[in-house]
Amino acid sequence: MDEVLLSTTEAIRKKGRVARIGIDWPLFAAVCIAVIAGLVTMNSFAGENEFFLRQLVWASLGITIFFALSFIDFHFLRRTSVIVILYAGITGLLVLLTAVGVVVKGAQSWFHLGFFAVEPSDPAKLVLVLLLAKYFSRRHVEIAHLRHILVSGAYAFVLFLAIFIQPDLGAAIIIFSIWFGMMLLSGISRKHVLMVFLLGAVAFGGLWFGALEPYQKQRILTFVNPLTDIHGAGYNAYQSTIAVGSGELLGKGIGYGTQSRLRFLPEYQTDFIFAAYAEEWGFVGVVLLFIVFGFIFYRIIKIAMHGETNFEMLYGLGLALILGSQFVIHVGINIGLLPVTGTTLPFVSYGGSHLVTEFAGLGILMGMRRYSRAIHRADIEKEFLGAQ
Repeated sequence: MDEVLLSTTEAIRKKGRVARIGIDWPLFAAVCIAVIAGLVTMNSFAGENEFFLRQLVWASLGITIFFALSFIDFHFLRRTSVIVILYAGITGLLVLLTAVGVVVKGAQSWFHLGFFAVEPSDPAKLVLVLLLAKYFSRRHVEIAHLRHILVSGAYAFVLFLAIFIQPDLGAAIIIFSIWFGMMLLSGISRKHVLMVFLLGAVAFGGLWFGALEPYQKQRILTFVNPLTDIHGAGYNAYQSTIAVGSGELLGKGIGYGTQSRLRFLPEYQTDFIFAAYAEEWGFVGVVLLFIVFGFIFYRIIKIAMHGETNFEMLYGLGLALILGSQFVIHVGINIGLLPVTGTTLPFVSYGGSHLVTEFAGLGILMGMRRYSRAIHRADIEKEFLGAQ
């Protein structure tokens, strides 16, 4: 009886896996829509196609990496040695930036490699998710112990500090969001949540008086009232809100966004691409874009919940945190609800580093999807007894 049950168990387990092998095509289609939205927005500026053509190359590379990674068995990522190597490697690259990194717009965040540049802070987010997924998957039942919060926080703080001193405030905030979000998902107590907020307030006070550059302080102060300095620190936020509001219900049409075409809107292809999109597509287009991203988050979370172990589940949820935090912060900046920190819109903004990293993150998720959680024994017994 037991031998028959075991053979039936294995057959049903394999059947359950086969159903999940392959690409999540609805998710892939939604991501492609987001990429196309960005490409169309970039291609509509005064006949200039430089950003469009480069982004098309990066998108093609990202999609290729996505499919390649989807066929890999990522069980090896559960090994502590692999995670340590990844973490040490990305930390080393971030530290190396301080010596040989290229300064772009006041931040030493890039390695210049001839025809293109690489920003290590983007893959650092993915490595942090893998690290925390590994750490919390083994200790989630002990998350009530303060030491696990402190140890995981120390791992995140190393990356946070290395990115913050570049300085790249936007990426540093996302690193903190990933750590805090994954702690919440792992079951942190309310008492410890309050403690984290208090520590965060103390840390912010220390940064304000001892670490933030004058222009970063001005950005935060201008956030309270952008109109006090619309020709200086508040210029970007002011022009962005004008662009979003001028789109009205149906938008001005593709290629007719005056704020972007006439270059009143700065960094229209990266930090303010949502504003450029909203100006041309209007409220209806924005709602459609929100639906697309909502569907992307839904599919990622759904796949995560079928992870074979807590590691795969936490990785998927962590990936959703990366994309979700970038989406919320980018949109918040563009509509004037958050201070300008220089954050891209996932799959939409121009840039190879973040686009390739995002596709790689999804590719890893697809690879993990190949060995999704097996059917529970109760379901197997039900299937077996039903066959008699």
